[in-house]
Amino acid sequence: MGVPKKRTSKMRRDMRRSGNNKLKSPVQLNACPNCSAAVQAHRVCPACGFYKGKKVLKGSAD
Repeated sequence: MGVPKKRTSKMRRDMRRSGNNKLKSPVQLNACPNCSAAVQAHRVCPACGFYKGKKVLKGSAD
């Protein structure tokens, strides 16, 4: 059986593990409380521009 000659560095080990996409969860979408559009958690609603009950984007339609 093969035995590694050198120790694998933390960076190389982590880069190898990061490619395993099966462990990543799909994006969760919630309904915006202001306009009921689908929005990712902790992000500004692209439809109305609200975040945590406050208007933060000027150019959004309302």
